[in-house]
Amino acid sequence: MAKEPVAVVGVGQTKHVASRKDVSIAGLVREAAQRALGDAELTWADIDAVVIGKAPDFFEGVMMPELYLADALGAVGKPMLRVHTAGSVGGSTALVAANLVAARVHGTVLTLAFEKQSESNAMWGLSLPVPFQQPLLAGAGGFFAPHVRAYMRRTGAPDTVGSVVAYKDRRNALKNPYAHLHEQDITLEKVQASPMLWDPIRYSETCPSSDGACAMILTDRAGAARSPRPPAWMHGGAMRSEPTMFAGKDFVSPQAGKDCAADVYRQAGITDPRREIDAVEMYVPFSWYEPMWLENLGFAAEGEGWKLTESGVTELDGDLPVNMSGGVLSTNPIGASGMIRFAEAALQVRGQAGEHQVDGARKALGHAYGGGAQFFAMWLVGAEPPSS
Repeated sequence: MAKEPVAVVGVGQTKHVASRKDVSIAGLVREAAQRALGDAELTWADIDAVVIGKAPDFFEGVMMPELYLADALGAVGKPMLRVHTAGSVGGSTALVAANLVAARVHGTVLTLAFEKQSESNAMWGLSLPVPFQQPLLAGAGGFFAPHVRAYMRRTGAPDTVGSVVAYKDRRNALKNPYAHLHEQDITLEKVQASPMLWDPIRYSETCPSSDGACAMILTDRAGAARSPRPPAWMHGGAMRSEPTMFAGKDFVSPQAGKDCAADVYRQAGITDPRREIDAVEMYVPFSWYEPMWLENLGFAAEGEGWKLTESGVTELDGDLPVNMSGGVLSTNPIGASGMIRFAEAALQVRGQAGEHQVDGARKALGHAYGGGAQFFAMWLVGAEPPSS
């Protein structure tokens, strides 16, 4: 029996900020869920199951928070699943929910991811003690900076490319009312003059720490037919993982990322992603990862990703817009960051992205990665139902 087509009929986000002191974690997730229900014009009674995800529990110090969030998400007496795949968890959470619909286990599923970083310190939470990592790192940036340097050495990319990405994404964020960072006076010169944190990554080339949540309503063909607004249809979705360290691992372009993208393209019938995909929301916590992922995901040949960025191809008005919403560089509630990429891709093909809408977007890719560039989750959504 063929899989049930999966449609996104509701999307909801909180306004992402440094600290939401006005709400608890329960209040935060309920806000996003209610907005997604409102977008879909559904009620809690219409939801058959809930799939929730977040980054490591020690970020907030609340263990297994899904147990007490069931009430806030209308899940009392309903199936509720928790997903965790480090930073890619927002993406993998959406895929678990989508698979429940595709397998006809449930007709309509609420999926949600969140983080309340203000109640923790993720940077030091990610700085493991000796002997578990070398005593030179502070947070994820310290881990990934050598990989960025390796990319620069491998490709000959000039050291200005990271600033170009950050400048683009922060300008895009000004068009997104939900984005955390709204730097009205941003200039390329200001980005390039910001302090060096982890050579070659500058302060303005890094993601913020955000409080926020993102939710989506996924449903079957019958549910999509009742939707008051155009749905986004899932054409392909996949997860892949690999160890943090192993002999021969390519930290610059991990094999798991290549395999994940190839699987999604195969499912969606994509043979030339550069020409067939209209917009991309990719997980770029440090600006240099845009050109790196352009190559890993098959949009550019090896060594050519930075040239697309430098030439303006990935600008909002370029022929392959990347991170139209401002991306992770502008908003980073870690657990939700991957789901925001998936949700923003859906908004594009639904024509509901507001000021950061790409004209005529019919197919969009959502991408998430996590851990030591080891967990990957992606989906491709379209304005039309997938061909059977």
